[in-house]
Amino acid sequence: VQLQASGGGLVQAGGSLRLSCAASGRTFSSYTMGWFRQAPGMEREFVAAILRSGSSTFYADSVKGRFTISRDNAKNTVYLQMNSLKPEDTAVYYCATGPRIIYSTVRARGAYDYWGQGTQVTVSS
Repeated sequence: VQLQASGGGLVQAGGSLRLSCAASGRTFSSYTMGWFRQAPGMEREFVAAILRSGSSTFYADSVKGRFTISRDNAKNTVYLQMNSLKPEDTAVYYCATGPRIIYSTVRARGAYDYWGQGTQVTVSS
């Protein structure tokens, strides 16, 4: 599985961005998809995840109510709509997936086997 993230950029606080992650391979619809982010000097942290059917979504408390994850299995793509952005949302955002993710581990970085290259999101104050 190869993942290609895009859509990052520079935005003012309060603005919006939509990230996309295109996946190769026929297994996309079989896997949970997740977004993580990593700020300079910080650990990579969970942002959001969506189960393979799209029926359930999960969010970090810091983004709940502002970010929305969705997926289009026909296009092998997962999205992260980010609204009301804050300077503390500045980070490199990574999409990830893998066959070992289960309901109880969707927030665990170690449960994901495949990672995209990351896309930079910078929010100015």
